[in-house]
Amino acid sequence: MKFRPCIDIHDGKVKQIVGSTLSDDEKQQIKTNFIAEKPSEWFASLYREDRLEGGHIIQLGKGNEEAAVKALDAWPGGMQIGGGINRDNALLWLDRGAEKIIVTSYVFHDGLIDKQRLKELSDLVGKNRLVLDLSCRKKDDDYYVVTNMWQNFTREKVNNKLLDYLSKYCCEYLIHAVDVEGKCQGIEVDLVDLLGSWAGIPITYAGGISSIQHIELINEKGRGAIDFTVGSALNIFGGHNLCYKDLVSKYVKK
Repeated sequence: MKFRPCIDIHDGKVKQIVGSTLSDDEKQQIKTNFIAEKPSEWFASLYREDRLEGGHIIQLGKGNEEAAVKALDAWPGGMQIGGGINRDNALLWLDRGAEKIIVTSYVFHDGLIDKQRLKELSDLVGKNRLVLDLSCRKKDDDYYVVTNMWQNFTREKVNNKLLDYLSKYCCEYLIHAVDVEGKCQGIEVDLVDLLGSWAGIPITYAGGISSIQHIELINEKGRGAIDFTVGSALNIFGGHNLCYKDLVSKYVKK
């Protein structure tokens, strides 16, 4: 298990947002925990200095391209990029310096996996440069992939069958537990347990982490195989519970 960094960009600024409140509807109130005074490239430069590999930049809606490019320029080949990625712009983002592209909505189309889009995209960029974002929300007793800024439920359950199938086309998964994302109130233990029981490609979990105890619980339930990312609880994002330097020291493989 290792710590992976993140840069979430909304309206051109680095922010930490409560995931379940995200929307492109201007009338809906988005709850924001943190807005950075420092630009996106400051965070990318910090991660580069500390050799934090496998981190991700997520564009939350439109108007974030310039900030995303500046972050990639600060660490060429060092970070993944997600948000609005599709077959038409995937190679452009790789040319701009992304290590890998992260995709959700383009592949999970009309509530189901679009197998043609998935195969074409994997063939285009190569399996080793494609990350699938299986961010999910719980409904009844199952977790379902959600799309379009985490607001729309698909009919695809996160389970071993789905993980097995998709792993033929990508090199890793990024999974936000959307219902606890940004709330700093604890992780989705059942989801981490489910992911830890599956032995396959690398997985990064995000959502609800606010203490070392939560991180160690991920290590336990994830059988040591699940990486993690921390947002709102981290001091560089205005949090008071977890220190960035402490996580680098303890959870980054040298």
